[in-house]
Formats: sequence, C-alpha cells, structure tokens
Amino acid sequence: MDEYEPLNVSEFAADCRTRLALDLLSGTWAGVVLWTLQHGPLRPGEMQARIGGISHKVLTGTLRRLERDGLVTRRRYAEAPPRVEYELTGPGRGMLEPLAALGRWTERYADEVVDTRDRALSER
Repeated sequence: MDEYEPLNVSEFAADCRTRLALDLLSGTWAGVVLWTLQHGPLRPGEMQARIGGISHKVLTGTLRRLERDGLVTRRRYAEAPPRVEYELTGPGRGMLEPLAALGRWTERYADEVVDTRDRALSER
C-alpha cells in the first residue's frame, strides 16, 4: 500500500504552487546554505568555512536568491569594517523539516542511486 496520497498530475503544472518548494531548492547550494543556518545567524565567511567547496561568488548568489524568496534575512551592521549576517526567516526555518527528510532519504538510497548511475555511465 502506498503511503502517499495520489496527486493530480495538474498539481505539478509550471505555474502551480505545489512546485514552489522544489523550485526554491532547485539550486545546487540552496538546501545546504539553509541547513547551515539552522543554529542561528552567520556571516558569509563562517558559512563558507562550514560548507566547504562553495566559492564566495556562488555563496553570494545563493544568499541573494534565498533573501529574494524570503527564506533568509540579511542584517548589515554599521561598523568598520562592515559586518553582514544572514539568518533564517520563518519560511526558511520551515524548510528544515523537508531538508531533514531529504537527508534521511539520502542515507537510505544514496548508495543505490550512485551505483546505478555508475553502471549507466560505464555502459556508455
């Protein structure tokens, strides 16, 4: 028995709100940045150090998109040198639960997916 309710195919139309969360997380780093902010505000340099493998340019672009979409807020302090911190908003904090579910899915299926992908690539 399927544990999920059947969805009407039209629920995933391009202009449908059902796709919003998928669209918000479609960037490679969006979910990682949100997850990194789960314990409170951080400066971009702190995020970059915690994440690893993300360039300053990509982090900046990701933070701008997340801010534009209302998932993080940017706070600029009037100090010399200027200090900027990012923090999750309510909707951003609400994304932590689905991200945790994706993490559980990854723990369960990542090896299988990677093995299948590797087999497909080796057959080319």
